Amino acid sequence: MSRLLDSESRTAPSEARPGQARMETNRSIPLAGDGLGSQIELVGVSKSFGETVVLSALDLRVSAGEFVALVGRSGCGKSTLLRILAGLERPTSGRVLMDGRPLAGLNGQARMMFQDARLLPWRRVGENVAVGQGGRDDGAVRAALARVKLEERAGDWPAVLSGGQRQRVALARALVGNPPLLLLDEPLGALDALTRMEMQTLIHELWWGSGRTAILVTHDIEEAVLLADRVLFLDAGRIQVEVAVDLPRPRDRTTSEFQALVRRILNRVLLRD
Repeated sequence: MSRLLDSESRTAPSEARPGQARMETNRSIPLAGDGLGSQIELVGVSKSFGETVVLSALDLRVSAGEFVALVGRSGCGKSTLLRILAGLERPTSGRVLMDGRPLAGLNGQARMMFQDARLLPWRRVGENVAVGQGGRDDGAVRAALARVKLEERAGDWPAVLSGGQRQRVALARALVGNPPLLLLDEPLGALDALTRMEMQTLIHELWWGSGRTAILVTHDIEEAVLLADRVLFLDAGRIQVEVAVDLPRPRDRTTSEFQALVRRILNRVLLRD
């Protein structure tokens, strides 16, 4: 469903545009990899369902290879924004540009991963991964399963897998076609704490150095800081807080610097009440 490419580092603007929060740092965001990812730009994007306004004149630019985390309360529009980027929803107004071109219909450059693995129970693991590339199994399926450490489970049924293993299959399905844009809609929300930490490490390993652009929706501020280059807080249909994560990778959640940034973001979010 979506690709992103930009050869330039993005420096935080000193002034916010309408519908966009001001950055809390002027750090230049380094790009990962060799430019596989897509560049995203949303210009004045609004989305309403009947009388309910979910997104309101939202502006956002994501550089190629960047990892962005969206946080906010339930119903603030995070998942709707992902669905718009995937082409599953169309904005009521505004423009969505992928690599400078208007997005029309399904975004063939993006893949989406959900909280529920959504595996087909009547298909084996390898066949479920092949769905990510139209059912073809040209060797890429086993390669994708190997990347998530499940190559030996290709012939198994989804029912015999643990919850964490099913999510790894879903991740392999999302990555099998080497998409430029990975959309992650709370993919770890249903996992136990230890499995969630393992999956966070795996997602980071598979993203870092790939050049792929990733956008994560999460309710977990610590997870956002662990994975993202920027953390965006959505409220009232707009980006109200935007914080760059200026910590070296891979990140250690036990350090005082990490925990201080988590607290700073939490304080900024709570001040919106």
